[in-house]
Amino acid sequence: MSHAEHLAAVRAGDIGSLHSWELVTAVDGPGTRLTVFLAGCPLRCLYCHNPDTLKMKDGEAVEVTELLKRVKRYVPVFRATGGGLTVSGGEPLMQPAFLARLLRGAKELGVHTAIDTSGFLGAHASDALLDDVDLVLLDVKSGLPETYRRTTGRELAPTLEFGRRLAARGTEIWVRFVLVPGLTDAVENVAAVAAYVASLSTVSRVEVLPFHQMGRDKWDRLGLDYQLEDTPAPTAETVERVRGQFRARGLTVF
Repeated sequence: MSHAEHLAAVRAGDIGSLHSWELVTAVDGPGTRLTVFLAGCPLRCLYCHNPDTLKMKDGEAVEVTELLKRVKRYVPVFRATGGGLTVSGGEPLMQPAFLARLLRGAKELGVHTAIDTSGFLGAHASDALLDDVDLVLLDVKSGLPETYRRTTGRELAPTLEFGRRLAARGTEIWVRFVLVPGLTDAVENVAAVAAYVASLSTVSRVEVLPFHQMGRDKWDRLGLDYQLEDTPAPTAETVERVRGQFRARGLTVF
């Protein structure tokens, strides 16, 4: 395939940039999931535990038909466990044409679908693409614009807009919030996230994810500047306080 043919296939969604995949249970959605990690992300989160997924060019070229063969292989497992396909990253909406083809193929197989996204590129998701999404794992990284900018290097507004669009469509949302001491744990920041999440009628659960240092070695291997070297995991008391702030808004929290 020539370079021009390859680019045309990428634009058409026939070929995508894949980082990895794994079969997981009780993570990334209900039941046993085939989680596909696409390469490329527009955010630069200080606590990213997969910095090796940030650049599309670092991924492996894969045909959508090949991935769908893998999805088909696990259909009996999905049916037995109430599971399905989750597309994560990186940021899956960096590759909207490929993502749309993958989701469409999964729905044609009768598979439950989820995408794990920051929402920052929500405008890249067409209504047709979202018609093929059963669940969105929405990573709301901050409730205050300045904290969001410090955490990710980007603006908060697109995520808020995408969440509102999902709720208006009736799409189920699970919210994920990473709790980082000294970065996202301020009472007023959590309160802003909780207020926003409570305004979305289709949120069925909130997952408070305590910060950990398990991605640090990847930053070192990639020669990247890791600014959270001295940041501890949050205390049990802080985690419970934050979960309590969400529960006070009537939300189901994990």
